[in-house]
Amino acid sequence: MAQDWLKTPLGKALLRQEARVVEDALDGVFGEQCLQLGVWGEQRGFLRFTRTQRCSLLAESTQDGPAVVGKLHQLPIASDSIDAVLLPHTLDYSDRQHAILREVDRVLRRDGRLIILGFRPGGLWGLRRLIPGAGIPPGADNLISERRLRDWLKLLDMRIQGASRYFFRWPLPGNKARGSGKWERRGQAWWPELSACYMLSAQKRVSTLTPVRSVWRRQPKVVAGLAEPSTRVARIRFDENH
Repeated sequence: MAQDWLKTPLGKALLRQEARVVEDALDGVFGEQCLQLGVWGEQRGFLRFTRTQRCSLLAESTQDGPAVVGKLHQLPIASDSIDAVLLPHTLDYSDRQHAILREVDRVLRRDGRLIILGFRPGGLWGLRRLIPGAGIPPGADNLISERRLRDWLKLLDMRIQGASRYFFRWPLPGNKARGSGKWERRGQAWWPELSACYMLSAQKRVSTLTPVRSVWRRQPKVVAGLAEPSTRVARIRFDENH
């Protein structure tokens, strides 16, 4: 279980780092409703940083006691009703990633914010399959690269607003994970490709369409100097012949 892994020293260190990342990403996000999809750590571990009037958590099971239970790819939520959505490694554990993102796009209001946390397929943790007993969260079998996720969000007409890479520690079970903030800053500045995780922040865009009159509906222009068609000439010639 991923929740059991998050109770290990390495998992606790990851949650502490991600709490700082999410707090920075939610800074300046206001509105009425914030929604977190999927449980990652404590239920309100991330939602406590929200500045919206209300916040909710939705998951697909009651094992972790979420406030709302439902399918993440078929959200029981009205369209255009959410100001911010948080996906903490939710896509890493789902085989319906496209459907989840489409639902997020549907429920977000205009200019709504989306914050995604994900494990990087590459970096130090990308070698985890070569390390016996590597302490990687179990079940994270659907990792998405940051580049591919950017492409998916652009297809949904979302504007990428922020990105960061974090957590520069070996995924070893014996790792005490006693790194400091200075170590994280060095990793972000000098070797970001070695990070274990990434964060993407995007904003929903709603294009304002200006209706363009179809060419075939335009009235024909009258060119000066040309007479309108008439049957008069033909009638006169007919009379002259008789």
